[in-house]
Amino acid sequence: MYPDILQPVLLQEDKNWTPYQINVLPTSAVLPVFGLEQYGLPTPRKNAETWRHFDVVGMVNVDYSGQPDGIGSDLVLDDDVAKRYKSAMKEGGIWLDNEECAARLVYVDGKYCPILSKCTDYVRNLSRKDFADDSLSDEILNNLNRLPDGFTDELAAEVPSGDSFLTSLKSLSGPDHNVGDSYSQFAINNQQGTACFAALNSIRTGAVALMDVPAGLNDGVDDPKPVVIINGQTANMGCSDDEKDGASCHPRILAIAGEGSSSSLVQSYIDLGGTDDAVNKAKLNNGFTQIYIKKGANLTHAYLEETGGIVTPGVERSSGNEDQSSTIDPREMESKRPALQNTHLECIDVHVAGDDGRYTAAIMGLGGNGRSRISLSASLLRPGAHASLNGFVLTGGAQRTETKTNIHHVAQGTTSQQTQRNMVGGRATSSFRGRIRVEQSAQQTESDQLSRTILLSEKARLWAVPSLEIIADDVKCTHGATVSDLSEEELFYLRSRGVDRESARNMLMYAFVDEVGQAVPAAVRGNDDHDSGLKRRCIKRLQNVVPQGERSLKGEFQSS
Repeated sequence: MYPDILQPVLLQEDKNWTPYQINVLPTSAVLPVFGLEQYGLPTPRKNAETWRHFDVVGMVNVDYSGQPDGIGSDLVLDDDVAKRYKSAMKEGGIWLDNEECAARLVYVDGKYCPILSKCTDYVRNLSRKDFADDSLSDEILNNLNRLPDGFTDELAAEVPSGDSFLTSLKSLSGPDHNVGDSYSQFAINNQQGTACFAALNSIRTGAVALMDVPAGLNDGVDDPKPVVIINGQTANMGCSDDEKDGASCHPRILAIAGEGSSSSLVQSYIDLGGTDDAVNKAKLNNGFTQIYIKKGANLTHAYLEETGGIVTPGVERSSGNEDQSSTIDPREMESKRPALQNTHLECIDVHVAGDDGRYTAAIMGLGGNGRSRISLSASLLRPGAHASLNGFVLTGGAQRTETKTNIHHVAQGTTSQQTQRNMVGGRATSSFRGRIRVEQSAQQTESDQLSRTILLSEKARLWAVPSLEIIADDVKCTHGATVSDLSEEELFYLRSRGVDRESARNMLMYAFVDEVGQAVPAAVRGNDDHDSGLKRRCIKRLQNVVPQGERSLKGEFQSS
């Protein structure tokens, strides 16, 4: 796994070596310089560029060393528990009956649950037995062994470049603009910081959800039945060790879209609660999703993260309620909320490895976890490849959330479109870093990126950093970012039609979300008028970040 060039480094006596620079780092590190960094996998540091706006200190100060009992084996449920879990999934709006979905894989605390799942020839769970009996194809094994951030240097497909083909990531746009070895200073500055957690997932995961779509399946079908993969979390993460403050779970998905196929993948995270005597543990979710799209294939991907409950409203106010009707301090309530100790990490690594392959994503982060970080990378490796990314992140209370995207145009004639929407309220902190890199080989690329943020509170903070790195000279690329409150003109228009100000604000807030929500398959969105529908679930969470006090009557706040 590790490059031969690192072997001399591993043997050297200087224990202060890090891959960031030759000399010792000038600032103190959160984590020791030993460990994974010796092998070229940088560990998180609070001052590293890729982790600068994330709560690294809060994450490493929580003990997540517990793990679910019996990890790696199937979860056997009695009828009553299975019925309770199914009911929770229905109420959460992410359960589809057998006739509504192509397949369904259910995992509870990282363990595969056969009684709640529906498998097919091309959608199934991979257990440790599948790896032990050598029954998996070389393609599946090679894909599972791939690490993001360039630590697997070989490209997932050969990229045409004149009369030859490009196969190495580090040599792209050489000799003057290549990123170089993944553990070099320049490469690390451009990484998402996910490789170490992907490696951790590879070691600790107990099961892999496999979606291996056959060539030509659903060819020409515009709205194929979705494959649903549900990750449920119980209060104690299935860990009976009460000595541990927290526990970790490492979900894994491998999706391969065969040539000329059309498929839909829905990936969701949901709380399942627990028994009355269950200890509510701090949770670390470290997910790793790998997607490979072949020639002429079309894959739509919906990602819904709704764990961690709901944040406390009104934390932006100084203390208590301004009308003095209550002495309860919302900030104190939020600080004692158990889910504030949770960390949700997700790495989505996409490779469009076939001519005219298409990837369309709707990524929605709605959960109430204290820390959340979703990283998506899409590599367009063949002519005509296309990626469309639609994202929405809701942040409130005292949350810290981060969204990182990387669209990598490598082949000629590739296209991408990205719309990212963020809504930040309370005393929350959120960041969006969207990177588009167009290699020298990616002439005639077209790419558009726009980030829009509604900042609902003066106490909330947001960093929006869209970026373009263009090496080619025949491209059409645009990017931009806006940060503001809701439009005063739109509020006035609704009020002139008899809508009160609070309702008008709520309508505009949901309209801001709905453009992304429409990219989620209709079967998963559900009925707009039903409590379990995506619309009602979004509105319920939006109500907790609506400004209170004076700010509830104002819409003039602007920021740029």
